[in-house]
This record gives sequence, C-alpha cells and structure tokens, in this order.
Amino acid sequence: MAQPQRCAAVVVGAGPAGLAVVGNLLEKQLGGTIAWVDPLFQGGRINQRYREVPSNTKVCYFQAYATAVQPFRTVIENTRIPNPFTTMAKLDQNKTCHLHHAIDVVRALTDGITKMERVLPCRGVVTAANLAEKTATWTVRIRVQDSQDEVEVLTPRLVVCTGSSPTEVSISIPGHHIERLDLDLVLKPSDLVSHLPRDKPLTVAVVGASHSAILALLNLVDLARTSHPELRIKWFTRHSLRYAEFMDGWILRDNTGLKGSAADFARQQLEDDKLPHSEAGRFITKVYCGDNQEQAQYERHLPSCSYLVQAVGFTRDPLPELSINGSSLEPEFDPVSGGFRDSNGRVVRGLYGAGIAFPERVVDPYGNVEYAVGFFKFMNFVKRYPSITVTHSLTRSPDYMNTVN
Repeated sequence: MAQPQRCAAVVVGAGPAGLAVVGNLLEKQLGGTIAWVDPLFQGGRINQRYREVPSNTKVCYFQAYATAVQPFRTVIENTRIPNPFTTMAKLDQNKTCHLHHAIDVVRALTDGITKMERVLPCRGVVTAANLAEKTATWTVRIRVQDSQDEVEVLTPRLVVCTGSSPTEVSISIPGHHIERLDLDLVLKPSDLVSHLPRDKPLTVAVVGASHSAILALLNLVDLARTSHPELRIKWFTRHSLRYAEFMDGWILRDNTGLKGSAADFARQQLEDDKLPHSEAGRFITKVYCGDNQEQAQYERHLPSCSYLVQAVGFTRDPLPELSINGSSLEPEFDPVSGGFRDSNGRVVRGLYGAGIAFPERVVDPYGNVEYAVGFFKFMNFVKRYPSITVTHSLTRSPDYMNTVN
C-alpha cells in the first residue's frame, strides 16, 4: 500500500448531498486537498434509479441549490451553453419538474468540481476508517474502483453521504409466495413496462401512502390503461392521504405530505369520494389496513396478487467499517448538529453526515417533527454545520422552522 496522503477532508458519496458538502468545504477555504470518494461520480443513486420520477420540489429550489456556493457558480460560468443550467432556467420556476433536470445539473456541477485543483476525486469505495483520538486524525481506507488496490488518506474531517435504499418489511403469508417488485423498478416506467407480462391477468399489491407509493400507483395505472389492460392493483394503506399545506411562511407536512403531480393525482383520483368514479378506480382496489388489521388484510388479499411492491420509506445504506483507536464504532447520528456520537454519548470528533441517510431534524410551529430531505434542504443543513472548518466539537443549535421548498 502506498504512503498515506494527507487531506483537509474526505467526503464519501457523490450524490446531491456529497456535492453540497464539497462545494461548501471549497468555499470555506480549508487549506489543503479535499478527497472525494465515489465509484462513478454520476450523481449517485438518484441518477441511476430516479431520473423519471416527478419531483416534489419547485424548480426555483433546484436553482437555489445550484447557485448556493461560489464554486458552483464558477462551474456554471465556465460551462459552455447550452447546458443543464440553461435548460433548468427555462423551466417554470414555480412548478415541479422531472428529476432528470435536477440530476443533470448535479452531474454538470460534479464534472466541474472534480476538475478543480483542490479536489482529489477517488473512484472507489471507502472500506474502513479509524479515528486516532490522540491526534484527532482519521485514517480512511479506499478500495480503488475496478482494482483490488487500496490507498489510505489521513484527515481531520470525514463526511459520509452514503445514501439510502427502499425499505422492505417482512410480510409472511402462510402457504403463499409472492414475487417482490423493487420500488426503484416501479418508479422507472421505461423499465417497468417490459418487466410485467402483458398476456395474462395479474394483480400488483402496493403497500404505502407516501409520495413514492402514490407515484407507484400512478405508473401502474398508466400501464393498465395502455399496454397492460389486464393489470389490476390492490392498494394497502393504513391511513388517509396526507398533503403538504402552505401556511403563513411555512409548509405543514413539508417533508411527509404529498406535493406536485403526486398530490394532484391523489386529490383528483384516489380520495375515497373520487376513487369509485375515477379512471384510477377502474384498476385500483383500496384495502384499509389501519386499526391493527394489517396482517389479516394481507392474509385475505395477497394470495390473489402476483407481485408486491413496498413503498414504506428508505433505510440507510451500510456505512464503511468505522472504529476509534482500533475499537469498533457504531455511531449514532445527531440530526441537529450533523455530527455523530458513540454508544456512550460522546462526540465522535471530525465525523459528519448529510443527505437522505443523515437528514436534519426539523420542528414546525405546531411541534411536528420531520426530517428534511431535498437538494436545497441538504445544502442548508451543510451550510450550518457547526465549525467544521475550525473545530470538531458539536454545538447543538436550536430546532428551526422548516423552510418553504
């Protein structure tokens, strides 16, 4: 293994959150190189899986993300026109858009940032990282992409933006096996259309009532009314539909309520008074699973289903193997500071997180607790990291009112 290289920071992951971290660290003029680690540098999971998903964020907030720090603005100024930035600028700023517009901006920014002198792009994955408390130094081990070679980087700052994947909950029906449909597949209509058979009756079970669940229903209904006329859907939900509501300067259920095209589809076709008479109602049977009826309803209805897709949230992807002074570390994320603590509640020096795996905790004026997920929300959280450029202590900041985006 080559001699370890010293860097001012190591950032793991090149999705929207990882990019936001690198942009902020560059703007703060740390001094020294920022090692940025990712297998592809193509925008992360959102580019691979969710380009066809309609956003629940207005275009203007994607624009705000793209211009939030000077290094990003420098990239934009030096990118030949036309480009993803000019395309985004032409969209209606007060409406949502398909995520491919936003992720193309992320990819263009990534291309520019990785070429900057103070950025060391490392194509590979972080396999392990150990903190030597005496020197407050992380030794980060990186396996190089398409190689068994490993390199080490020494740094006082390690930021993990490692992402999340759709959650799957165990659902057991005695004597019956049902094929799982990956939520990512259902959210990509161009692949879904060829995955499901067209020449026989089939029923797809959809579990959930979140943004992803409603988009899954929308995509399946589109197939049923076009290429798959024998497709039917059973929709399992424990509660009524919930929408984001614009209040006086803030949004109720900003991070959990339906927005954009998902909200439009739900209001127009899925509400209890609309579903029996709507086009979607021709194909969807709603199965209420509240009041502790979930298992009974599964046992009653799933045996008639060919496929099951769960849209019940996202689970953090595994972190690299972390340790302190050679002893294993299972860090607990602090969603107020952006840092981590060990099992004894002690601050883990120099370790930070961001993105969908490590979002900020926010509290609205009614006292509702949510976790802020979105490009611009990641950017705002990273901008408030406590003293990341100076010290490794965590200064807890007060909860704040969620922003309108």
